[in-house]
Amino acid sequence: MIVPDPSVAPAAVLAHVRALCEVVLRSEDVERLADFQDTFDQAGARTYACLLYTLGKRDSALYWWRFAAGAGDPLAAHLLAAHHAAVGLTPDARVWRAFAQMLGFTLDEHLPKPVHTETALAEAFASEIPWDNARGAFLSGFPRDLATR
Repeated sequence: MIVPDPSVAPAAVLAHVRALCEVVLRSEDVERLADFQDTFDQAGARTYACLLYTLGKRDSALYWWRFAAGAGDPLAAHLLAAHHAAVGLTPDARVWRAFAQMLGFTLDEHLPKPVHTETALAEAFASEIPWDNARGAFLSGFPRDLATR
């Protein structure tokens, strides 16, 4: 009889994704958020996605992870693969896993090192993201509900 490994249960995989996001938000990459609206670099997109993911804005996080992975970010591709595997989208998970492998993903090489002791930014961030002038300028050209789903 085959007994499933509880560490690969969907809830455990989602917890893994969230834990990786918390590491990203405790790393120096969090500083990229300040310039992200001007640079739209892959690490900034991944970090922004992690912030959105920890706030429960899964659809928006997936969008920005796709943006980052498409720009060549191996960790974003890994996060997409893990998330899709956990929610049962096996074909998508396989595609993103293959993409992460193609980018040479390894946790040792691509997971940023934490420099902050806690994810204070994510915890202090508003649970509801207001649509103000700065946010409108930042996301001009994108659908209004992109970051609010």
